[in-house]
Amino acid sequence: MIKRVQLPLQTMNLVIGFMVWVLISSLLPFIREDIAIPEGKLALVTAVPVILGSILRIPLGYYANQFGARKIFLVSFILLLFPVYYISIADSLIDLIIGGLFLGIGGAVFSVGVTSLPKYYPKERHGFVNGIYGAGNLGTAVTTFAAPVLAVKFGWSATIQIYLVILALFIAANFLLGDKKEPKVKTPLLEQIKGVYKNEKLWLLSLFYFITFGSFVAFTIYLPNFLVSNFTLDKVDAGMRTAGFIVLATAMRPIGGWLADRYHSLIILMFVFGGFTIAALVLSFAPTISWYTIGCLTIALCAGIGNGVIFKLVPMYFQKQAGIVNGIVSAMGGLGGFFPPIILSVLFDMTGHYAIGFMALSEVALASLILVIWMYYQGKMGIAKEVIDHTVEGILVTNKKGQIITVNPAFTEITGYQKNEVIGQNPSILKSGKQSQAFYEDLWQSIENNGFWQGEIWNKRKDGQQYLQWLTISTIKNDAGEVIQYAGMFSDISGREIKKA
Repeated sequence: MIKRVQLPLQTMNLVIGFMVWVLISSLLPFIREDIAIPEGKLALVTAVPVILGSILRIPLGYYANQFGARKIFLVSFILLLFPVYYISIADSLIDLIIGGLFLGIGGAVFSVGVTSLPKYYPKERHGFVNGIYGAGNLGTAVTTFAAPVLAVKFGWSATIQIYLVILALFIAANFLLGDKKEPKVKTPLLEQIKGVYKNEKLWLLSLFYFITFGSFVAFTIYLPNFLVSNFTLDKVDAGMRTAGFIVLATAMRPIGGWLADRYHSLIILMFVFGGFTIAALVLSFAPTISWYTIGCLTIALCAGIGNGVIFKLVPMYFQKQAGIVNGIVSAMGGLGGFFPPIILSVLFDMTGHYAIGFMALSEVALASLILVIWMYYQGKMGIAKEVIDHTVEGILVTNKKGQIITVNPAFTEITGYQKNEVIGQNPSILKSGKQSQAFYEDLWQSIENNGFWQGEIWNKRKDGQQYLQWLTISTIKNDAGEVIQYAGMFSDISGREIKKA
C-alpha cells in the first residue's frame, strides 16, 4: 500500500513545491501596488527564487538517496513555512528578495522524486514514471492562475498565507504516507562526483535541460508581467495565458517520457530542439500577440517533451550515480530559468526590444540540435565498438597503406600480440611463411576484383607457434566508392585441422 502511494504522493509534493516557488512572480502585479519596485529590479525579484531552487537540487538529490524521499520532503516543507510567512508581511524590496531566495526550496524538491521513484519501477517504465512525476510542474500553473484570482478577492498578503495551510497539510501527508523503508544508497558524495564529472554525457544532458526546463521556468516567471506591460493585457488574463503555457508544457512531460520508453530518445530530442529553434526565431521578430502565442505554445510543447525525455536518459546513462546526476542536471535546468529573464531585461534596456534575447535562444537550441545528432551517431558507433570488442573472432583494421590502426581483444587472445605492439605495423608480422607469393597475389587479386577474400591461411603467434586461421578480408569504402581501409576477421581453426588429420 505505502509503495503504491509514492508516485501520487511525491507528484503532489512537487505540485505544492512549485506552487510555492512561483508565488512572487504570479502576484508581482499586485505586490507592486503596495511595494515600490524599480523597473530595473523586476527581473531580479522574479529570478531570485530560482537561485536556491537550482543550487539545492544537487544536495537534495544526493540526500534523497541517503535518507529517503519522506524525510527530505518533510524537512523541505517545514523550512518553507518561514519564507512564505515572511513574504506575506513584506513591505520592502529587500524583504521580497530575502524571502524569495528561500522560496527556492520549493523548486529544489524536484530532484527528490526523480531520484526516489525509479526505485519502485522497472527500467522500461522509468521514462513514463518520471514524466508523471515531472507533471508536478503543474503547480506553477495552479499558482499562476489561482493566486491572481484570490488576490483580487482577499489581497496578495492573505493569498500567500493560504499557502501556509497547504504546506501544513502536506507535512502531515508525508509524515503518515511517506515510505520509511525506501531503499537507500550510501555511496559517499565525493565518490559519486568523481565517477561522473568527467563524463561528457553529464554536461550534454545538463545543457539540454538548461534549455528545456530553463525555458519553462523562464517563461513562467517572465510572462505574467511581460504580457501586462508589453501587450497591456489585464492581470488576470495574463495569468490565465501563462497558466495555459504551463499546462501545455506540463501535460507534454509524461508524453515525452512515454515516447522515450518506446522510441529512440535522441531522435525525439532532435525534433524538440528543431522546434525550439524555429519558435524562438519567430519570437525574435517581435510579433503580434497571435504570433507570440503560437511561438510560446511551441516552446511549451517542445520544453515539456524534452523534459520528459531527458529524465529517461539520466538513469539509462548513470545507473549507480542517478542521485547526484539528477541533482546536477536538474540544477542546471533551474539555472536556465534564472539567467534568461535578467538577460532579456538588460537587453531590453539597451535596445528597446527583446529580439536579440530570443535570437540567442534560437542559436543555442540549434547548437543543441547539432550536439544531439552527434550523440546519436556516436551512440551507433559505440554499439558497433561494443560488438567488435566482445566478438570471439579476432579483428584487425588497416589503413590504405596496410598499416594496422586498431585490433580487438580477441586479436590479442589469439595471436598473443598486445594492441600497442601492432599499431602501425604491417599484418605481415603474422605471416607463417607457409604460403607462397602466388597465394598472396591471388588473395589481393580477389580483394581488388570482389571487395573481399575468404579462406584458410597459416599464420604464426607472437611466440612463433604456427596455427591455421579462417580469415575474411574486406574492403571499407567511403561514399565516393574509394577504398580507405581494410578489415580482417579471423578465428583459430587449428583444432578442427587436427581432427581432420
